[in-house]
Amino acid sequence: MANLTTLGPRYLFFLLHVLLLSLMQTKVSSYQYKVGDLDAWGIPTSANPQVYATWSKYHTFSIGDSLLFFYPPSQDSVIQVTAQSYNSCNLKDPILYMNNGNSLFNITAEGEYFFTSGKPGHCGKKQKLHILVGNVTATAFSPSYGPSALPDTAPSYPTVFGTIPAPPSPSSSSSPSLRFSGFVVAAIGFVVCALLGGAM
Repeated sequence: MANLTTLGPRYLFFLLHVLLLSLMQTKVSSYQYKVGDLDAWGIPTSANPQVYATWSKYHTFSIGDSLLFFYPPSQDSVIQVTAQSYNSCNLKDPILYMNNGNSLFNITAEGEYFFTSGKPGHCGKKQKLHILVGNVTATAFSPSYGPSALPDTAPSYPTVFGTIPAPPSPSSSSSPSLRFSGFVVAAIGFVVCALLGGAM
């Protein structure tokens, strides 16, 4: 194998160019979902009482995605709870408590995630969300609230600001937010340092 110091500067420039082009193709997609696609996280209306169950059914979540819960902080909150607390609407000892009105939950692992309002009485009025991430089976649905009780097509409903478009699907032409992983950035830095160190 040739020593980097014996290679010409044109070859090193070409190698660096090919490396950067290949790394530009290595992108990680992540989406930020506004929970329920509504103006705010709140008690579902009588016209759409299962809005959160229906919404989660029509979205596929992945590690790296995030959920945005938007609500008036003086009037509501969101808590992450266990499956048992989700089913019984037990608000005691939540896994996570958020109350800033613009709460962002980052999905970092596969599994089931359960959320409900932290305000007493709201969970019983179906202000709760259950999502699946990855290849997992739902465990927390009761027969009257589970996937079999939901329609096959997503309903459309107006909002104060007009219809909010659904997040793009992975096959959509819309561009998701992109980021490089720390490993890729470290690899770029290592290779560039090795090339520049050998060329000098």
